[in-house]
Amino acid sequence: MRAAVVTSFGTPPTCQDFPVPAPGTPDEVLVDVVAVGLHPRVRSQADGSHYTESAELPFVPGIDGVGRAPDGRLRYFVLPDTAMGALAERTVVDLRRSVVLPDDVDPVLVAAGMNPAMSAWIALRRRIEFTAGQDVLVLGATGNAGRLAVQVARHLGAGRVVAAGRDPGRLATLPDLGADVAVPLADVGTAGADVDVVLDYVWGEPTAEAMREIVTHRGDRARPLTWIEIGSVAGRTASLPSAALRAARLQLVGSGQGSVPTRDIVAELPALAAEVGRGTFRIDTRTVPLEDVEAAWKDDGDDRRVVIVP
Repeated sequence: MRAAVVTSFGTPPTCQDFPVPAPGTPDEVLVDVVAVGLHPRVRSQADGSHYTESAELPFVPGIDGVGRAPDGRLRYFVLPDTAMGALAERTVVDLRRSVVLPDDVDPVLVAAGMNPAMSAWIALRRRIEFTAGQDVLVLGATGNAGRLAVQVARHLGAGRVVAAGRDPGRLATLPDLGADVAVPLADVGTAGADVDVVLDYVWGEPTAEAMREIVTHRGDRARPLTWIEIGSVAGRTASLPSAALRAARLQLVGSGQGSVPTRDIVAELPALAAEVGRGTFRIDTRTVPLEDVEAAWKDDGDDRRVVIVP
């Protein structure tokens, strides 16, 4: 079969022949892959930089996707960290880590949206005790996952959504996606001073500066503030001000593989897949064929690229 194969960390995968995998347990089936999202998580898997990565070369990347099972039904699936990922004509899926999709669903939309939407959905549904009416700040809201985080927070009942990011053009579009306020990172201290939850896709020094500014401008420092670290586009480390942790009722947590049990993530798949599949969230997509995966890998466009398998 044809597959996107990583033969060297740090270089794009190329489409080449790869052995067809075989199910190893009664819960596993071999599916025909239909669509796979090229998420940042897939890129970090392929270059060996993700914190969970332990794959040996060569391997097929891809952590999730949409495939057609032997019974003919479409399924959205999430794969474990193995050498046989989703970017192939066929892959092995554990039925317990998948959800059946309606026959009329757009598989490209599901493949594009589930992974980035899941980051905010899981953070708010499983990592903390989020309640409707709480105010949310999305730090890094101009990225694909951040744009979806704005929509997810609004969908889950946030009282006020503050969006902060770097790209002025994309910031201007965020009110249409559910943000009450959209500001550059430099203004996050005043705009986000009194939120209850921060969804942080940035980290690095911008997060350290945002934390200083928010605590400084906070009207009631005894009001709980939960800061959820999700992504690190601005840096893997941050010099956090110790005073921020002492001067305000600030709780810092992370959300991702490990901090959220797999069973909790799987339990959220049906509800999230239903919302993504019915078009609840606006997702900009662009499709590329599996044979062109190397060129798509090098393309840094703003839209969500989805590999489709004939």
